[in-house]
Amino acid sequence: MAHRYNLMTGQERVKRMFARQEQDSLPRMESFWEDTLTRFKDEGLWGDPNDLLGSDFRGLCWSSPFPYPGQNITIAEDEETITTRDEWGQVNRSWKHRTGTPEHLRFPCMEKEDWENEVKPRLLANGPSVNLQDAKRSLAIGRRRGQWCHLTGLETFEITRHLLGDELTMIAMLEDPEYLVDVSRTVTDLVLRDFDYLWENCGPADGVWIYGDMAFRSGVICGPPLYRELIWPDHKRMADWAHDHGIPFIFHTDGDVNSVIEDYIKAGFDCLQPLEAKAGMDVRHLCPTYGKDLSFFGNCDVMIYATGDRERIEEEIRSKCEVGKATLGYVYHSDHSIPPSVSLETFEFIVDCVDRYGNYN
Repeated sequence: MAHRYNLMTGQERVKRMFARQEQDSLPRMESFWEDTLTRFKDEGLWGDPNDLLGSDFRGLCWSSPFPYPGQNITIAEDEETITTRDEWGQVNRSWKHRTGTPEHLRFPCMEKEDWENEVKPRLLANGPSVNLQDAKRSLAIGRRRGQWCHLTGLETFEITRHLLGDELTMIAMLEDPEYLVDVSRTVTDLVLRDFDYLWENCGPADGVWIYGDMAFRSGVICGPPLYRELIWPDHKRMADWAHDHGIPFIFHTDGDVNSVIEDYIKAGFDCLQPLEAKAGMDVRHLCPTYGKDLSFFGNCDVMIYATGDRERIEEEIRSKCEVGKATLGYVYHSDHSIPPSVSLETFEFIVDCVDRYGNYN
């Protein structure tokens, strides 16, 4: 575990952060590429690097309503790649011996009729997409460790793009918005159904954390006006579900979302994560501007981490932790996930910096 002064549990620390009350130190957690975990293990770390950091967070589930749960059909294979049809119904070509973004060859909803006649009926007929027993075990572990336990899943725009692909999603937004809204509302209903199921059968969680990437480095993928008209209402429904259950709502998206932060606040978002630095997100501006209405989670630049330059890494963490601490509404995290270009030795230095600059004492 990390060497900070643990005067509070993680659950207490995160709750006080959302309430803008004094904390002993910044809440914290981190994310890692699979190849990074392999590198850390090769360099001598056995176990979860979040235990080294001292993570205050614990996920209970992953709500992702697949139309074809459990499907993984191999269509073609050679020495370097494998082509499969997955749980979404996507046909993808992937590298066999290294990680990387797969090549999407086909999506399940190539035509509107695919949604109406095949994919939507399958989604509605499927049961919950979350594992109750896994959630119960994770909640028990989280409560023992004093962690802030959250329900986790995908948001509507991300799911829609999995079903239609980016290009057809954009076309539908412009040419057939009723179709797009039907997809969005349906999948939002299913994620919230998963959360209802866990709330009733597993027990109350501390918060909701929804994942979806709705922006490039240059701005929101669909543009702010279309977002407000077509997607925002379902984002608000998700935030409303959390608030109706007395818990806060965290939203994850990569990219530059500066143009829609006011919309997030109006929807009731409580926290924004991970704040991609290379896309122009910067807590040194965001915290003073929006810190009374929105908590911020992340923004420490992994590109700087990858240099291994200790002076630059320390200044990155110091400058962002200090401005975050001033609002009482900030959580340490990188601006994405720790890549395999970061060594275990560098990560240990990062933990040391977070210990030093994340403490309020």
